[in-house]
Amino acid sequence: MGERTALVNEVHGLLHEYGMVMPTGVAKCRHAVVEKLETEQGKLTPLSQEMFGKLVEEWVARDKQLAYDQEKRAALATTHPACQRLMTIPGIGPFSATALVAAVSDASACKNGRQCAAWLGLVPRQHSTGGKERLLGISKRGDSSVRTLLIHGARGTRRWVGLKTDRRRQWRRPLLQRRGTNRTAVAVANTNARMVWALLTSHQAYQPVPGSSQGRAWEPRELCAPHEGRRCGDKSWQAYDRYLT
Repeated sequence: MGERTALVNEVHGLLHEYGMVMPTGVAKCRHAVVEKLETEQGKLTPLSQEMFGKLVEEWVARDKQLAYDQEKRAALATTHPACQRLMTIPGIGPFSATALVAAVSDASACKNGRQCAAWLGLVPRQHSTGGKERLLGISKRGDSSVRTLLIHGARGTRRWVGLKTDRRRQWRRPLLQRRGTNRTAVAVANTNARMVWALLTSHQAYQPVPGSSQGRAWEPRELCAPHEGRRCGDKSWQAYDRYLT
């Protein structure tokens, strides 16, 4: 994906030297490049025409390879049991599921869901001293590509917040109003990472908990260690809650 983006930027820059401005977006730019090279050949030298022809051929080959990889990844996600369980979590699709299964090969290496989230760099850094607790931004440790997938997946579920009434949406709506879109996306990615650990260790599918009008619902707390009947420590969740508020 990064190589194709670099190739598209290269074509944009070289055509701009000849006074040809291309539209943004891969699909629009691809069609516009072919049309420009056919209609404005007078502006190009024979050498530049050959060069742009090779760049377009390389572009088409990259698109075919990406389509093939995406097809194989989708087929793997639909047949792998662990990927099937992870895709039941809102915000996790075939791309994220396969990346998580590849990265977290043995989820039992983490003691609980918070350790899994910390391993992915989704927990706040601490700078505490003298009994005073001070939480900073997320640590950004671990695999940055997997962390990015989790955050983008969490951001993509924002449009469903007002359409459902399960406990996760009840928790997310006021958080979105207090802290904004980006911090809410990171918080949801944190809970998704904990759920990933829970589903991989318990071999169960995600089941949303119905909404409740009383109290505050922390669904991930119940998913930290379902196979052992344990619950995450209240102090860690209270500190994280203060960090968000």
